[in-house]
This record gives sequence, structure tokens and C-alpha cells, in this order.
Amino acid sequence: MSKVMMYSRRICPYCDMAERLLRSRGVEQIEKIMIDMDDETREQMMTRTGRRTVPQIYVGETYVGGFDDLIALDRDGGLSPLLGNMV
Repeated sequence: MSKVMMYSRRICPYCDMAERLLRSRGVEQIEKIMIDMDDETREQMMTRTGRRTVPQIYVGETYVGGFDDLIALDRDGGLSPLLGNMV
């Protein structure tokens, strides 16, 4: 079973919208890694994703990207199959 991991911040409307979308697709648990609590964690996110903004989302080992990427993946019908073994 794949897990969903999301780099996030305490106050982030895009993170909240991403979480709502994922939950509406049946995701029950999201591992949130808060980057506003620790500069080292933020650096780790930037190194791993090549991006500076949140959210940054992984489903299992698959890097989805940010909120816009998540929405596009869902719109194109790719999110449900990626989550398929979770729901």
C-alpha cells in the first residue's frame, strides 16, 4: 500500500486544498512534513523536489508535484489509478 506524503506549512491554503482533494479521493492518512518548523527540513524538500513552494506531494515513491500538478493529474484521470492500491 502506497502512502501519501506532503511537505507543508502550518498556514497554507494550497496545502489545505490539496489535502481536501486527496481525502475526497479516499486517502485517509497523509504524512505531513512541516517545513516552517525547521530550516534543514525545508532544504531537504528543495533538494529532493527542486522546488521552493508547498505543498510538494508524493504518492508512494511517485513525485506528484505541487497543488497545480495534483489538480492536473486528477483532471487527466491519473490520480485515481495512482491511489488505486490505497482505496
